[in-house]
Amino acid sequence: MIKISADLVEYPNRYVFMVDMPGMKASEINLRVEDENIMVVTGERKREQRQQDDGVKYLRTERMVGKFLRIFSIPDNGNKDRISALCKDGVLSVTIEKLPPREWKEGKTIEVKSA
Repeated sequence: MIKISADLVEYPNRYVFMVDMPGMKASEINLRVEDENIMVVTGERKREQRQQDDGVKYLRTERMVGKFLRIFSIPDNGNKDRISALCKDGVLSVTIEKLPPREWKEGKTIEVKSA
């Protein structure tokens, strides 16, 4: 399993997850929300295939290949219905808008009676 790196940035009105995806196309990345507050990123990075008869051989292979899975918790005030994703220049940016702050109403006092 490949380890993928990510940053989480909080803005006043949104959260942005930035996940490193070098060499990946948007169509090769799967993104889903599960259980209301879990975001899952999966996919597979494959090695470029070359034909043996073209005289090419790898002298060093350091780039990671294989399947990857990364699980993130969506912040409590993240709007699960307002999520967008964009893959550009090897970085997957997932934006989750924040829910508006909850307004607290003045409570009322309830009289407690004795039995």
